[in-house]
Amino acid sequence: MSPGDEHDSFGGVGGSGQTRTRLPEGNSGDVYGGARRPVRSSRSLITVVGVVVLLIAAIAFANRGGTEPADAAGPRSGTPGRTAPTSATGVRPVTGKNGTIPTGYAHDDQGAQSAATNYAVALGSVEMFVTATRNEIVTTVYAPDVAGSRQGELDRAYSDKDLLTSIGLRQDGTAPQGMTFISRVIPVGSKVESYNDNSATVAVWYSSLFGIAGEASKNPVSEAWYTDTFELRWVGGDWKVTKSTQKDGPVPVGRDQRASSAQDMEKAVGEFGGFTYAR
Repeated sequence: MSPGDEHDSFGGVGGSGQTRTRLPEGNSGDVYGGARRPVRSSRSLITVVGVVVLLIAAIAFANRGGTEPADAAGPRSGTPGRTAPTSATGVRPVTGKNGTIPTGYAHDDQGAQSAATNYAVALGSVEMFVTATRNEIVTTVYAPDVAGSRQGELDRAYSDKDLLTSIGLRQDGTAPQGMTFISRVIPVGSKVESYNDNSATVAVWYSSLFGIAGEASKNPVSEAWYTDTFELRWVGGDWKVTKSTQKDGPVPVGRDQRASSAQDMEKAVGEFGGFTYAR
C-alpha cells in the first residue's frame, strides 16, 4: 500500500496463545473403540467399485466444456448490493502481464474486480520500497494522466529516511543483513460499488503481513486487516487506477494460536511464493 495514497500497511497485531488438539475419547488406544472392523464381502466390494465408476463419470460430465458460461446459474458478482462468490466466470479474466503484474482485463465488472485485486497485491508488496520496481508498479497500475503525479508522491514517501528507519529497513528499502523484509497482501474478496463501461469503483478486503523477520528484529511480522477502495477507469484497453482509499477492517477475532518464531516466519516466506489474483 502506498503511504501517499491513504494506505497504511504498517500495523496490526495477530493473536497469540497455545494451540489445543482434542483427541478421540475411548477406553483404549484403539481409535475404533476396540471393535473389529467387519470384513467386506465380494458383493460389497463390487458395489463400492460401481459407485466409484459412477462418481468419476459424473465428475467428467461436470467438467465437460459447453456453451454456457460458468456463472450462468447464479447472479453476477458485480451487481452492486448483492453478495456473490468470487468464482470463475467462463471468461478469461486476464490476457497478459507487465512484469509480474497481470494486465489486459476483461471490459466488464468482473474484469474490474480482477484488476483492483491484483493491483492491491502489487501496491502492498516489498517491491514498492525499491525505486526501480516501484516505478514499474506505478506505471502499470495507474492511469497515464495520474501516474506521473503519483510517482513523485510515492518516491518522496518511500524514500523518507524516518519512515525507513522506523520500519527497520536500510535507506535503499532493503532489510538489514541476515533479515527478511515481508510485505504481502492476501485478498479475501472483492465487491463492485459502482460500474459503467468507462469507470468502476471496487472494494477489496484483505489481510496484510508486514514486518522484518529475523532474530534481532525490532519490528516482527504482524497481521492487519484492511479494505481498499479503488476508482478505476477504462483506458488504453485496460482498467487503471485513478484514486484509492483505505480503511481498517473488517477484523476477525484472533484464534488462540501461538506465534511462530522469527526463523520459521523467515523460512515460510522464502518457501511459499505469493499469488496473483484474478476471477
